Amino acid sequence: MTDETQAVRANGLRFHCRLDGPEGAPWMVFSNSLVTNLSVWDAQVAAFAGRYRILRYDQRGHGGTEVPAEPASFEVLAEDAAALMAHFGARAAVFAGVSMGAATALLLAARHPGLVSAVIASDGQAATAPGGAQAWQERIDLAREKGMETFADATVKRWFSPASIEAGNPAIAPVRKMITTTPEAGFVACARALQSYDLRAELPALRQPMLLVAGEADGAMPKTMRGMAEVIPDSHFVEIPAAGHLPCIEAPGPFNAAMEGFLAESARPA
Repeated sequence: MTDETQAVRANGLRFHCRLDGPEGAPWMVFSNSLVTNLSVWDAQVAAFAGRYRILRYDQRGHGGTEVPAEPASFEVLAEDAAALMAHFGARAAVFAGVSMGAATALLLAARHPGLVSAVIASDGQAATAPGGAQAWQERIDLAREKGMETFADATVKRWFSPASIEAGNPAIAPVRKMITTTPEAGFVACARALQSYDLRAELPALRQPMLLVAGEADGAMPKTMRGMAEVIPDSHFVEIPAAGHLPCIEAPGPFNAAMEGFLAESARPA
């Protein structure tokens, strides 16, 4: 077993990556959300690294990955993932992404089906929501005018369920730190991708087994992802109770159980 952090140059940038799990095991790849980093998946690595060779990476402009000079698009984010997987020889991987990482997963599965055997997409949608362009601009303006500390306060309130906030869920502090340590320019670069995108035309052609997951308290996301499950051929939706936008860290037990059930089912012969 090799567990190590690496700096890898791919698709024109230097990426911060981490490998866990036994060499030769089936691949699993994790992609983070906006203003988080690869540690958002720590609980999943702890649960699955005994059976999978796991690649995590910080999306461009986030964590230890280089900040790009230009705004991102999901075409670029998907090619980042493809380039990193090619570097490590990761094929036929279970690819899991949350929020921005979920949209990255959808497009990667569409454009590079040989790299992706199954998809776990959490709290992400296939297109910018109505009014989303303006909402993202307001968030960009807040970060630029008030700084990432103020932006973090607003984001934590939006991302976590009221019950978690009231109870002082220990996941809140590390997520807040991830947000405050994200470079403002890295946040803006990737927020531009979220501000205007539409992957809906890709969904009916996806052929990988797909688990769509959303936190019960993540606004309209459960309804949105249920609708996606009606369009993607081999998919089903699971709602995580008492969780918001990042159920992988807010409610890791139920999230991991949903993953376990999906992986067991998708591994069965057709």
